[in-house]
Amino acid sequence: MNETVTKEEEAYRQGIIKSFRNKVPSHKITSESLRLGIILAIIGGFLDAYTFISRGGVFANAETGNMVLLALGITNGNYKNALMAAIQILFFIIGVLVTEGIRDFSSRRYNGYDKAEKLILIIEATVLFIIGFIPESVPDIFVTSTIAFVSSVQISSFRRLVDSPYSTTMCTGNLRTASQSAYLAIVKKDTEAFTRAIRYSLIILAFLIGAAVGGGLTFFIGVKSIWLCSLLLVLSKIIYTIDEHRFKK
Repeated sequence: MNETVTKEEEAYRQGIIKSFRNKVPSHKITSESLRLGIILAIIGGFLDAYTFISRGGVFANAETGNMVLLALGITNGNYKNALMAAIQILFFIIGVLVTEGIRDFSSRRYNGYDKAEKLILIIEATVLFIIGFIPESVPDIFVTSTIAFVSSVQISSFRRLVDSPYSTTMCTGNLRTASQSAYLAIVKKDTEAFTRAIRYSLIILAFLIGAAVGGGLTFFIGVKSIWLCSLLLVLSKIIYTIDEHRFKK
């Protein structure tokens, strides 16, 4: 009996290793790759730390909080706060509309979304680079609303991690999926779920690293620290070029 259990456990372990090797690194679409997801998650965490420390103590990536502030501002008669929250929500919506317009054009013109995704990375990098020149004396709403636009563009463009939906700028859904997958892997011996749990855990870890690096750099460098995000987005564009060459081969 013990020998049978040992063999089953060994088979399960081998299945996990094989599944991890085959599925975690592999991808056929660059926008759904784990390595791109890790870079974008680092940027997502960085931007939250950046806006919280240097741009008014807000999280520009999370519009749920702005909706709460909008509702509270209207209820309490604090219309200034309500207006500030509404502006960020508006810029987030504009980001979604711009992204869908670019994706629709790319789909009709180039019969695919990859051109749109590469263009979106360039737009993000350019906007964040410009933000680095804006001094702290400028009202925070101009920066936070622009970052809300960038966050919206990123969320709308990169929505799948290999075979599952995810977010590169928020961790709530990722944490839920990672926890569910870990449960299935442990209790149901599901190797697919184990692979998924690893992928989502890496995305969450990348977000935390991005927030830590963003907080540290913003303290020491100030508003120009956001240029690191532009550099990472350029790296993401290079990944697309490398994949194009590899897939052609």
